[in-house]
Amino acid sequence: MKEYEVVHEIFNQCSNNQMRDVFIEEVPIADLEAYVVSRHQGERDFTYEREDLADGTVIYHVNTSGLLQRYTFTEI
Repeated sequence: MKEYEVVHEIFNQCSNNQMRDVFIEEVPIADLEAYVVSRHQGERDFTYEREDLADGTVIYHVNTSGLLQRYTFTEI
């Protein structure tokens, strides 16, 4: 199982507030997709898209009922 630095960003929907919530943790993860899906179990209108960068970083762009979130996984 690999260990990743996970940066989870939740983008603010308020038009006058451009800040976003950012959470950073180090987590051992066997399956990145399963990790993202498990974080959003039971949420309606859950969709995601995976982006693989040349440096090995993996980004999941998540939409849950119009709330945009991003998970960035960097192997440690």
